[in-house]
Amino acid sequence: MGNEFAITNVWIGVVVVVILFAICYLIGWYSSKMTTSEEDFYAAGFKIGPVTNGLGMAATWASLATFLGVIALIAKLQVPFVYLWIQWAISIPLLTLLYGTSLRRMKAFTPGVFIKARYGKGATLTIACWMILIMIMYALGQMIGLGQAFEMLFGIPYNIALVIAGIATVGYITLGGMYGASYNAAFQMVLMTIAMIVPMGAIMKSMGSSGWWFPPLAYGDMVPAMLKVLPTFFDMKYDIRWYFALIPAFTLGPVALPHLAMRVFTSSSVKNARWAVVWFVLFLGLLFSGTYTSGFAGNYFVATTGKTIAKADQTLLILNVFYNPVWVAAFVMGGALAAGLSTVGGNLMAISGLVGNDLLSIMAPSMDSKTRIKWGFVALAMGGVIAVLLAFKPPKFLVTSILWAFGLLASTATPGILLGVWWKEANKLALIVSANICGLIFIIISPHVFPGIVVGKGISAALGMSGGLVTVPLSFTLFILLSLVFNRMPALKAWAPTLEDKKVIDRIHGWGDYDETRYNGVVWPSVIAVVCLFITIWGLQPWS
Repeated sequence: MGNEFAITNVWIGVVVVVILFAICYLIGWYSSKMTTSEEDFYAAGFKIGPVTNGLGMAATWASLATFLGVIALIAKLQVPFVYLWIQWAISIPLLTLLYGTSLRRMKAFTPGVFIKARYGKGATLTIACWMILIMIMYALGQMIGLGQAFEMLFGIPYNIALVIAGIATVGYITLGGMYGASYNAAFQMVLMTIAMIVPMGAIMKSMGSSGWWFPPLAYGDMVPAMLKVLPTFFDMKYDIRWYFALIPAFTLGPVALPHLAMRVFTSSSVKNARWAVVWFVLFLGLLFSGTYTSGFAGNYFVATTGKTIAKADQTLLILNVFYNPVWVAAFVMGGALAAGLSTVGGNLMAISGLVGNDLLSIMAPSMDSKTRIKWGFVALAMGGVIAVLLAFKPPKFLVTSILWAFGLLASTATPGILLGVWWKEANKLALIVSANICGLIFIIISPHVFPGIVVGKGISAALGMSGGLVTVPLSFTLFILLSLVFNRMPALKAWAPTLEDKKVIDRIHGWGDYDETRYNGVVWPSVIAVVCLFITIWGLQPWS
């Protein structure tokens, strides 16, 4: 599909972008006045209310892929994408229930604060380094998308678009800290929801839908028409493991994403953290339902018009240029930019916290708070610069690089966080060994690094699903079995959990006293280890 579906009036795009960034910088500047301590910089003073936090969680979770790559995935996967979306959506509620509110009680800035309190310095270095790598990968995907969005809006070369987008984005995020990231994300979520749903209503009306007035729910009246033009759209056409593998790849991975956990930690109370999840489900449900409607409409558009969409991640823009006025298409791209900005903000704040707080607290424990904040600002800005530099020659797997990172995170960090919160026997050395072994195996068996050594095939391997079905349960198995063994070896006594380590668990769960028998069983962890081992073996079988 050629230039006839590009935004022809550059100045409309300029106006949209200038207004968007002006608001972001204004919010960042206002927020910078409130940032006077580490609590302010990393956790917005633990003062963010439930509605703002719910909007912020949804915005940070949505990302630019919601407007670009996810719709491309719907074009590829069709209705099975719904199952993938469900796993994504439940990760935040699980994060909050499984450990978010517990860590909020200890006023953690990042999950690394808990890792250090529970496992010590060695494990913190290990997990923080994996998280930093994954956050850079995540931010890289957003920077590539922002560069492409500027390229489409202004018609300028990608490299120039990338530099402009990168400088503008890193600037306002660095200015505002977590206060700025929180309030900007809330604003951006409102903008992207309107930009996704309202123009889509006009498109659905043009396509003949009687439910055009609320596309996220009412596009269902077009199902009979879709069946006539594309009968395979609703087929469940994958290996059963494809659906099962979504759990380790896309639920357990995001559960450990530091930039999402940090949103929970900023809540003004544990109660408000839980209420924020309710708002998150509402806001993200609206946006993602609109995204799915867009993917549905894209498939229908191709099937009924005979036109092809060469770049599937531009489907939403093409639909709006085809059916709506130019200024509407520009507004939709503004919503896409807002999605990218909100996620980059979360990514860079996470990198800042991991470096400025977690690593520096180990490498320079005597450093004063003001100096650590300065290094936090430096880490935030440098994370953005690194993402921009990497994006000049981006990997071909823009979307999969983000989704693939989830499987890597689930293989390295998720077991340590979840077992550390709920099991007193979790061993420090076992965490280091299992995280590094399974992280490296996940990288090796993916198609992106060593194409000749791959578990699974096609999109299952590219998205990290088949690899995750092997390494995520293996990581839980190794961690549990090694913990049981190492804790009973006198030579490794120094790595066993101490009484203080165990007291951390009772304290974060809100108990007023300490009881050795709480969270200290052996039977259930052993059962989990055996079940996970069988899942790993199942994942290694040839994929159809």
